[in-house]
Amino acid sequence: MEIKIQPMGATQTNCYIVTIDNKDLIIDPGINATSWVLNNTTNPIAILNTHGHYDHIWSNAELKERLEIPIYINRDDAFILDKCILGQNPPKSKADILVKGDELLDIHGIKVQYRQFAGHTPGNSIIEIEDVWFSGDFLFQQSIGRWDFPFSSGEAMVKSLEKAMKIKEDFTLYPGHGMSTTLRQEQRGMPIWLNYVKNSL
Repeated sequence: MEIKIQPMGATQTNCYIVTIDNKDLIIDPGINATSWVLNNTTNPIAILNTHGHYDHIWSNAELKERLEIPIYINRDDAFILDKCILGQNPPKSKADILVKGDELLDIHGIKVQYRQFAGHTPGNSIIEIEDVWFSGDFLFQQSIGRWDFPFSSGEAMVKSLEKAMKIKEDFTLYPGHGMSTTLRQEQRGMPIWLNYVKNSL
């Protein structure tokens, strides 16, 4: 597996291109991601969104049209693609595949596991490919996603952190912003974050 990374826009949202068996998966194409994606893919097969916030989906529509490939997103976040909830005005897009919860997908022979960790958004998910988590805005290096946005939920974030704390396997984490880390490393700080979120409710 080859992973290309490029932070996009003022929010420096990480756009990823994952290449396996000469097939390219595009994860979270943010603001002005189209040119970089076109210059760094040879056989794109899908656009995968971790969640629906504007800085992760801005180039969805343009890339879908240019490359004629489907968009995947958790079904609970599909409404955000059509209605920005953070006061921005991204190009509207529509998902072709609505992922249901913790669903295992087969995309052109590549196993892609969505794991839903609601809280930051209703359908916020990580995308698991082999031993890697593309964690979107759920987990960062020594931090977690915000739960004070419209349609965010502190209660859901508590459940998601409790769910993540129970996972025994380790994964390399590539987050929506910032540097890579590992699940095991971030699990060490989860009890602190869990208490912090609970105290905010």
